[in-house]
Amino acid sequence: MGRLIYTQDSSYDIDDRILAHLRVVMMNKLRRREGFMLQMPTTGGGRSSIWISPTRALLMQFYGGRAPQLDRELIDKMMHDASSADGLTLSNRL
Repeated sequence: MGRLIYTQDSSYDIDDRILAHLRVVMMNKLRRREGFMLQMPTTGGGRSSIWISPTRALLMQFYGGRAPQLDRELIDKMMHDASSADGLTLSNRL
């Protein structure tokens, strides 16, 4: 389990495998100076939506000892979703 830290008061636990793929998506989107909406499940069954933009620093912490193997098809799907009107919605089933 890894963690995405958005602000001092908001952080999100995300599976290392999903977080590794999200890292690639964010890196590519932000390198192009493109913001996007990211939705994630929260404890208790709700969801959080955060705006990811090039003007905000992000921190990703990976707790696993090995880097997960990346799936190019999953990255392409996530990039496509991040560019859509609804943004990218994460789940541990990706």
